[in-house]
Amino acid sequence: MWDVLEHKNVKRQLKTIPVEILKRYEKWKDIIMISGPLGLKMIKGFHDEALRGEWKGFRSSRLGGQYRVIYKVENDLVLVKVMKATPHDYRRKL
Repeated sequence: MWDVLEHKNVKRQLKTIPVEILKRYEKWKDIIMISGPLGLKMIKGFHDEALRGEWKGFRSSRLGGQYRVIYKVENDLVLVKVMKATPHDYRRKL
């Protein structure tokens, strides 16, 4: 079982996204809590990938259209830290 921690800004960001994307995010959380990042790789629709540049060390999953969830796996496959759930914009504004 995996733990998912959301950055304090994520809850605010989730209030502004479309309902369909919010449902997909909740499904994303269910999958990652049960089977971790390997479970996401098995579902091609999430297009889970490692990020580069200033987001090196983080991963991104598609929630649909332009929306992505940016997260980081920490502590040897125990903790998933969600940083963003916003339209496709990887500029680092935390």
